[in-house]
Amino acid sequence: MSNVAPDAPDDPNVVMQNSDEFAELRTRFRKFVFPMTAGFLAWYFLYVFLAVFAKGFMGTRVVGNVTWGLILGLLQFVTTFAITMIYVRWAGREFDPRAEKLARRIGGRQ
Repeated sequence: MSNVAPDAPDDPNVVMQNSDEFAELRTRFRKFVFPMTAGFLAWYFLYVFLAVFAKGFMGTRVVGNVTWGLILGLLQFVTTFAITMIYVRWAGREFDPRAEKLARRIGGRQ
């Protein structure tokens, strides 16, 4: 036997987790975040792969002392900031309004 009391059916957290709106919200979040994460990880591991196995290419100078390795390394930062900006725009437009609406609806049951 457990000492933890079963969740009450009128508990706002349980109501929210069992709602269709929450399931849709979770699905929308996953459909956005998983592909973005997979894309970034593929890009990152490509960079690591090139750094390990294509040292000649990564050491090739493009302009002056600037190499492909430096350019691709700096693009990792650019990609990180770009993904962050894309997520913030997406969340503000698609995710947050739905989450706030759901929170207000569930909160009204208390």
